[in-house]
Amino acid sequence: MYIKELTELNGVSGNEDEVREYIKKCIKELVDEISIDSMGNLIAFKKGKNSKYKVMLSAHMDEVGFMVTGFGESGVVKFATVGGIDERILPGKRVLVGEKNIPGVIGSKPVHMQEREERNVNIKLKKMYIDIGTDKREETEKLVSLGDYVAFYSPYTQFGEGLVKAKALDDRVGCAILIEALKERYEFDLYACFTVQEEVGLRGSEIAAYTVNPDIALVVEGTTCSDVPGVEKSEYSTVLGDGAALTIMDRTSYPSKNFVNYIFELAQKSKLSIQFKQTNSGGNDAGKIQMSRGGVVTASISVPCRYIHSPVSVMSEKDFNSCRDIVIAVLKDLGKNQQLIENMKRI
Repeated sequence: MYIKELTELNGVSGNEDEVREYIKKCIKELVDEISIDSMGNLIAFKKGKNSKYKVMLSAHMDEVGFMVTGFGESGVVKFATVGGIDERILPGKRVLVGEKNIPGVIGSKPVHMQEREERNVNIKLKKMYIDIGTDKREETEKLVSLGDYVAFYSPYTQFGEGLVKAKALDDRVGCAILIEALKERYEFDLYACFTVQEEVGLRGSEIAAYTVNPDIALVVEGTTCSDVPGVEKSEYSTVLGDGAALTIMDRTSYPSKNFVNYIFELAQKSKLSIQFKQTNSGGNDAGKIQMSRGGVVTASISVPCRYIHSPVSVMSEKDFNSCRDIVIAVLKDLGKNQQLIENMKRI
């Protein structure tokens, strides 16, 4: 599935090099051309039998993480978040700092040293630090530099009935599915875009979409899954194990209803598990791709992930397989009847 290797690489937004190099090695024999633009997007081109239409697949390589912003006199590292992270989960988490992957732990004032009123409020980010085992600022500065990236440390783990725990499932699941899709040959020209800096403003996809100028685009993502204790069933976003999730609307995009309905009906016809995302929270690269140039017919399909944007995201292998199979089924079906692409471009 490529998931283990992909999630154990570090690729905080703006520092996707490791992930890009791994993907490049995986796909070099599968595609006709690989290009890397000035932003760092990897665009893989696979020529079709008929070049009338261009289809774009998109998945982002980056993950949420941190950046070094300063040092304390006692040797601790000050940091800021890169991307959206719930700061309440951070104390005690293991991290890797800088290019040398220096082990560290996110620390804060110990509970037994806190005043009573402090114990009743969540610890703020500015009160946290990263401990890398040094006790003097000078020692730390020999190992760590301002601007260094910091990633969660969380080895890939299989557990339960076909579940996976890892960091960066958002969106290494999408990257893995794009790699799998590139193993097939299609009727149209296919552009698989592995984008950068999604977590800090969907930046890479805007450039990639402008470059490719596709007729139609499918974004493959990891999305929120809220089927956990304390959440009413009516408030579930997606359900783990119920298959790939189609987005109807979110904060950044309004996918083509024709495209969304087509994917849903094709999945049902192919007996592949699929569900609709029931909330409109969040957003992804579809927001920028949809508005590129004169507009692009776009849809998003995702693998549900519990505890997203944390070091312990959880997915079901069933959902991953469902998402992969639906993406490939869509590409093959569009190839058989390319008039569908033209029809979806009409309002």
